[in-house]
Amino acid sequence: MALPTALVLAPLPPAIQPLLEQRFHCLHAPSPAALETALTASPYPIRALVGHGSTQVPASLLDQLPHLEIITLCGVGYDGVDLPACRARGIRLTNTPDVLTDDVADIATALVLLTSRRLIEANRFLHQNAWPQGPFPLASALRGKTAGILGLGRIGKAIATRLTALGMTIAYHSRHPQPVPHTYPPSLIDLATASDFLILACPGGPATHHLVDATILSALGPTGTLINIARGSVVDEAALIHALESNLIHNVGLDVFEHEPHLPPALINHPRAVLLPHVGSATTETRTAMGQLCLDNLDAHFAQKPLLTPVI
Repeated sequence: MALPTALVLAPLPPAIQPLLEQRFHCLHAPSPAALETALTASPYPIRALVGHGSTQVPASLLDQLPHLEIITLCGVGYDGVDLPACRARGIRLTNTPDVLTDDVADIATALVLLTSRRLIEANRFLHQNAWPQGPFPLASALRGKTAGILGLGRIGKAIATRLTALGMTIAYHSRHPQPVPHTYPPSLIDLATASDFLILACPGGPATHHLVDATILSALGPTGTLINIARGSVVDEAALIHALESNLIHNVGLDVFEHEPHLPPALINHPRAVLLPHVGSATTETRTAMGQLCLDNLDAHFAQKPLLTPVI
């Protein structure tokens, strides 16, 4: 019996990709040109699609995959997938929640520390041999500061646990209040106003597109810091750059960007911007676990068993 065919828009981690190759006839399409070739050259019907959290699967692509049964994404986000089109076709969708929660929360905590203690600037100061000319300027302590978390899901809760241990007060806003011992401002603008650090841990997609705009940044204020480990689309990047350049907010710590991997020079070159190349889940252990979960979901589907982490 021929192996089922999988369209691989983003490879699984190195420890898992060979296992995928053993189970599927894989068509690799890391670029638009490769995708066009894969769609026209495959002698077999494409039954599975493998991608990551930022993979784009619009209806136009689904229309070219009449035999597609399942999409599995190595990541939590699925805002690039046309969900109504998948539902209409009965295409199943899985992601990889839970296994990356701790690593992403660690990165959010690191960004809070990096921005508050000015550690990137301090590192540059030392390497530039500026210390003999005088001490590095003072930074800000975290104890007593308020961390406002937008989205108190698995990752948001893990961030709250870490920042509470650092002596911070936690406030949060989400669709509904939750039974947690934290303050619940009734709106995002109220959360931003109350926060020293506004931390984004919400899903991406149309519902949160540019949710953090000029108004929210103004409410965060000239002593406030924006931390984003959610999706770049949640922030109006042009408004963010203006807020930084105009001193409407103090600084930012970002692991995600609106048009990644392409960043505007104004953001890259800003001295009060701490930027990371979307490394929230980028550890060997977590990426391997994410890849294994993708593979397990595929195995379950083709064995006609329940999916481990179904989205639809």
